[in-house]
Amino acid sequence: MIEEQQMNTGEAAERGSFFKHINSVIDGTRTDDSAADRKPIRRNSRRKGSCEASFWRGTSRQDVQKVLMAARQYDRARKEPGKRNGPLGGIALEVLALFANLVNFKSGRLDPSLDYITDKLCRSRDAVVRALKALRDHGFLDWLRRFEPAPNDGRGPQVRQVSNAYRLSAPKRALALLGRWAGRPAAPDDDQAARKDRAAMEANHVETLDLAGLAVFKIEDSDLAKALALMGKAIDLRESAKRTESQSTSFSLA
Repeated sequence: MIEEQQMNTGEAAERGSFFKHINSVIDGTRTDDSAADRKPIRRNSRRKGSCEASFWRGTSRQDVQKVLMAARQYDRARKEPGKRNGPLGGIALEVLALFANLVNFKSGRLDPSLDYITDKLCRSRDAVVRALKALRDHGFLDWLRRFEPAPNDGRGPQVRQVSNAYRLSAPKRALALLGRWAGRPAAPDDDQAARKDRAAMEANHVETLDLAGLAVFKIEDSDLAKALALMGKAIDLRESAKRTESQSTSFSLA
């Protein structure tokens, strides 16, 4: 009886080691085949080609520039005293500027890979990931994770992770910082400088005008401008006559 128990125990041990050996061989075969290509799909991923139509939306160059301006103003306004960067940070603004150049205005398509972003900006992967998260947390960016079928042979999932689908946006609290520019296309910095120069030139020109010239310059209605110009010219002549008469009287008294 004892010998039978010892034999059964020995056979079980041998069988256990045999099955362990078989499992290790199978695991090794799976690893050699395609384990490197079978990375796990991230949670909440959507199939590529089936989710973008309702996510992307057409935009315009003016709207994209408005998002950039709002992000810069927001980052400056929310910067805490003593901190080097605002809540977004310089790298996040770089990512946003890159996306502004990549987005398709007609369809809204925007799906650069993480490797592409890091190569273009010469930034580390971790820095770009943190920048993307900051943009999403503050409402300037949203994305969908995506996967697509993979041509893998053998057992296991036949899909792989692909680049995210991104969408630019601007929260209301950031647009409010733009003031009057929030309701109209944002002007580039060089255009704003040109407007200031033109305003200064107009102010200098107005200072040199008489009443008649000022009426023509200020009033767009030609008939009204002519009438005011005649009135201004009459006033100028009357004032000139008064000055001449005053000078003649002073000479006579002398």
